Amino acid sequence: MSGDNESLEWNRVKKQLHAELGDDVFTSWFARIDFEEFQDGTVRLSVPTQFLKQWIQKHYQNQILGFWKRECETVQNIELSVRGAVRSVAVALTPNTQSRRAAVQKIAQTAKSPPKADDVLSKYITDAMDGSVLDPRSSFGSFLESASNRTALTAVKNVVLKKDDLFNPLFIQAATGMGKTHLLQAAAASIRRNGKKALYLTAEHFMYRFVVALNSRAASTLRHVLNSIDYLVVDDIQFLHEKKARTEFSHMLNLMLDEGRQVIVASDRLPLELDFDERTRSRLSGGLVVQLGESDFGLRTDILVSQVAEIRKSYPSFDVSEDVLRYVASSVKSTIRGLGGAMNRFLAFHQLMGRVPTYAEAEETIKDLIAVEEAQPIKIAVIQRIVSRHYEIARSDMLSRRRARVVVLPRQIAMYLAKEMTPRSLPEIGRRFGNRDHTTVLHAHRKISRMLPDDPTFSRELESLKEMIRAAK
Repeated sequence: MSGDNESLEWNRVKKQLHAELGDDVFTSWFARIDFEEFQDGTVRLSVPTQFLKQWIQKHYQNQILGFWKRECETVQNIELSVRGAVRSVAVALTPNTQSRRAAVQKIAQTAKSPPKADDVLSKYITDAMDGSVLDPRSSFGSFLESASNRTALTAVKNVVLKKDDLFNPLFIQAATGMGKTHLLQAAAASIRRNGKKALYLTAEHFMYRFVVALNSRAASTLRHVLNSIDYLVVDDIQFLHEKKARTEFSHMLNLMLDEGRQVIVASDRLPLELDFDERTRSRLSGGLVVQLGESDFGLRTDILVSQVAEIRKSYPSFDVSEDVLRYVASSVKSTIRGLGGAMNRFLAFHQLMGRVPTYAEAEETIKDLIAVEEAQPIKIAVIQRIVSRHYEIARSDMLSRRRARVVVLPRQIAMYLAKEMTPRSLPEIGRRFGNRDHTTVLHAHRKISRMLPDDPTFSRELESLKEMIRAAK
C-alpha cells in the first residue's frame, strides 16, 4: 500500500462502513476517526477520546479490519490511539528542534505527576459551568423553528425561564442529527446569561471524567458542586453504557429532583427504552417528555438558506442556486446534520474550482448522501421470515402465544433485531408480533443485549442473521 493511496483506501473503507452500518451509527462512531499511518502490516487510526477508542475496539474493530483487508491484503492489524496534545503542542507552538524537544520534555514531566482526582473533576466542572464546552453557534436565535420542533423548543424555553415547575425533568427525545444537542446547549447558554448556574455534560464526558474522578474518592467534590447548581443538563444519555456511570447518574438525578432543581436530558430513545433501573426510568418519565420530529421541507430549506448566509460571512463569493437548495432540501431528509454535510461539500467545490457548482455538479457532489437517504428500509416482516427460517419454526408460531423455548428465544431475537435494524417504535414492533405490549419488546431487547457480550458464538450468529436480513431486504 503506497503512501499516495492510503487516504483513498481509508475513504473507501469509510464508505463501506457507512453503507453497512447506516448514517446514524456511522456518524456516532466513525465520523471522528482519522487515518494516521500504515506500517509493517498495521493500520494506525486515531480518535479524539478514550471512550470512543474503547467502544470501537469492543464493537467494530474486526469489521474495520475486514474492510481494510478487502482494500489491501497486506493489512494484518488495526491499532487505535487517542489523539493527544503532545504532538500538536510541540509542532504548533515551537518553531525549532531545540524548543520542540523542551516542550515535549515539559509535557512528559507533567504527565508523570497527574493532577489529583478532585482537581480533574473541578477543572471539568469549571469548564462545564462557565460555558467553555458549549458551541457559541448553538443558541435559541440560531435554532430555526417549525411544526416538527415547536413543542420541544417552547418547553425548553419555559424551563429555562422557570415558567413551569411541572416540567422536571424535561426529557427530549430525537433521532441522531435532529437538533437536540443544539437545543440543550442553547438552554445551558441561556441559563448562564440569566444569572443561574448550569452544569452541561455529555454522556461521554460523564463516564470518562466524572466517574473516573469519583472512583478516586472525589465524591465530596461532586456533592459540593451539585449543591451549588440550578440546572443539570445531560446530552446523549443513551451512551451511558457502564453500570457505574448509570448508577452515579441515577444518584445525581435523584438528588437534583428531590431538592427541586431542574434537570434537562436528551436521548435518541424514550425513557422506558433506556438501560437503567426501573426507578430511574420512572423518574425520567415523570416530568415532561417531548420529541423532536423529522424536519419538513420548509424547515430544511430555511436551514440551508441560513447556512449559506453563515458561510458567506467568511467567503463572500460563495452561493448556491435556489434550484440546488430545493434539490438538497427535498433529498436529504433523515438528519439536519446531513444538510450541513452537503453544504460543506459545496463549499469545498467552491474553494477547489473557484466557482459554485451547477445543478448537475451538485447532484454528483452529494450523490452518496442521496444514496444513503434512498436506501430501502428493512421491514419487520423480512426479519420475521429470516429468523423463522433460520430457527426452523413457523412464522405463525412467532406471532402466537406459545411459550415453548424453541419459539420464545427466536421471537425475542426477532424483536431485538426489529428494534436494532428498523426505525419502528416499541409499541409498533409489539403490534407486529401478535399485538404484544411494548414492555415485552423492551424485555426481549434487554435480554438479548445481555447475552451478546458473554457468548461470542451467539454474537456471531446474530451478525450472520443481520447480514441475511440486509441481503434479503
